[in-house]
Amino acid sequence: MDLIILKDIVIIFALSVLVLILFNKIRIPTVLGFFITGIVAGPQGLSLISEVQQVEILAEIGIIFLLFTIALEFSLEKFSQIKRQALIGGSLQLIFTFIIVFLITLSLGLGVGASIFIGFLISFSSTAIVLRLLQDKNELDTPHGRTSLGILIFQDLAVIPIILLTPILAGVSVSSESVLILLLEGGVLLIFTIIAAKWLVPHLLNHVAQLKNRELFLLTIILICFGITWLTTLIGLSPALGAFLAGLIISNTKYAHQALGNVLSFHDIFMSFFFVSIGMLLNINFFFQNIGIILLLTLGVLLIKTFTAGLATRFLGFPLRIMVIVGLILSQIGEFSFILSKVGIQYGLISLTIFQIFLSVSIITMGLTPFLMTISHRTSLLFNKFPLKSILEPNIVQTNSSEFELDDHLIIIGYGVNGKNVSMAAHNSSIPYVVVEIDPGMVKTDKEGEIFIYGDAAQETILKKAKIEKARIMVVAISDPVNTRRIIELSKRINPDLYIIVRTRYIDEIKILKSLGADEVIPEEFETSVEIFSRVLDEYNVPHDRINRFINEVREENYGMFQRIMQDKEVTCNIETLSPPSETALIKVGEKFLIEGEILKSDIEKKFGIIIQNIIINQKIIKNPLENQPITKGYIITISDSREKISEIRNYLE
Repeated sequence: MDLIILKDIVIIFALSVLVLILFNKIRIPTVLGFFITGIVAGPQGLSLISEVQQVEILAEIGIIFLLFTIALEFSLEKFSQIKRQALIGGSLQLIFTFIIVFLITLSLGLGVGASIFIGFLISFSSTAIVLRLLQDKNELDTPHGRTSLGILIFQDLAVIPIILLTPILAGVSVSSESVLILLLEGGVLLIFTIIAAKWLVPHLLNHVAQLKNRELFLLTIILICFGITWLTTLIGLSPALGAFLAGLIISNTKYAHQALGNVLSFHDIFMSFFFVSIGMLLNINFFFQNIGIILLLTLGVLLIKTFTAGLATRFLGFPLRIMVIVGLILSQIGEFSFILSKVGIQYGLISLTIFQIFLSVSIITMGLTPFLMTISHRTSLLFNKFPLKSILEPNIVQTNSSEFELDDHLIIIGYGVNGKNVSMAAHNSSIPYVVVEIDPGMVKTDKEGEIFIYGDAAQETILKKAKIEKARIMVVAISDPVNTRRIIELSKRINPDLYIIVRTRYIDEIKILKSLGADEVIPEEFETSVEIFSRVLDEYNVPHDRINRFINEVREENYGMFQRIMQDKEVTCNIETLSPPSETALIKVGEKFLIEGEILKSDIEKKFGIIIQNIIINQKIIKNPLENQPITKGYIITISDSREKISEIRNYLE
């Protein structure tokens, strides 16, 4: 039997490999490689593919896997972290884009139904391309990364009801009886989904997992995916809806991550067929005959989507810099628009000519995305010089600013996990501090005497609002590598004496950040290594003081030991030969001094042979206190000495 489809699959994969190798070298997303493969191999190119319809069937399976994996990754915990960006930012971006495109297409003479449909068609951005680029650039946890992710998640969820509404936009006559039947069927499907998510599927997967058969588990996952998809098509609903419901059902179980890992390979393979099939649909002759109007419309789409995504970001309260970056990131047309466009052709909402124009514009916008993301940060800096910047920038929010004077204080940039921990330690130690946070959703305080400034720390006005000229220490604890560098450089320029401590994710950043003025750089990846190694030593009963000396030595070398390990060089540090380090500690005077009253600074220094560097009284720091300075309950002293001496003084005072 001559299976022509096998020849077509071999051609698609062979051509894809060649194109992707080239694209990988010039750092262009793989999605565009699949488009090029489809254009070259399709009927409008070299006509290498014979069974185009069968390839499109494989593409439909790719759509099912796409919706299925999106639902699998969707969790209430993950959604709750970015729900503000998703619900507010996503809905506003969709509404703004829809309104502008609807009005333009309506003015061009298209019907109301077609204009509404095209408005939705242009609104979606590419989840596949944007997430991959953000991950490659390590910017997924940045403010612009989280905002983009939230808006994309909302778009992914919104495509399902829009697909269901498409027949109504096309004017398909629907009787009240058929509507009632559809509602009943939908109600039954909803009840089935709830029952399956709560009882049936968890019980089934538990039973299958106990058998410890990998193939059986995979087949069960595939059965649930395609079974529920088939059920939805039986009642006249979209297969995309069925695939999404199947993913949601499994995402409610503890096997969601394992299921996702098992089907990702299938997802990647069949999605490649989907993008190849899109490339096959592009008419090259039409493209070059209408190149002028296509480029003009491409520019229009980029401007509209950049504006609407940026405007939605502004309503979230982000500054102009984040508005520009998010706008450029989401300026392309996405893969869900292709899915929706096929439904539009099926119901006659758009003609083949409009579809070819849409296809051309979409592929160009996707191709430009990596370049737009690369220039987004530099472009945002240019917009900061914009004459109307003061109108676009949100007002600076400052809370509890009258609690204490900002002098010799600590500035904390970022209020994520690290920022919260630093602020909690500072609060408990009565160290005056101010937090600067760019995300308005995190601008809240429940600690007495806490100062919170909302704004972009890369802006000189924000840093001066935090009184950086008088600050003693700055801790930069944000996940934006580009902005971190800008903050360090600007801060050192304003206050050269400022001591800057920076958290970074990677060891490679240490030299760069130090060259910009950072005094200490703490890389997360090697702090994890330090923690693991210290526990290994502990399990081998190495004394704790030797472990602590070893850790201090590693940190004092700026993690040079681990860098030498990575470079396969000899490690000379030995935990047996380390000298006891000097440490700095804050010690709070305890209840004992309710009875004893007070003691002079000089008496403590003579008793223990130390020097008290600072005394903190009611959140105010006294540097180099006088010899006769009294110390009593609630005061905090700063000393530097050995661990043993600090422990002795702590026991005496606390």
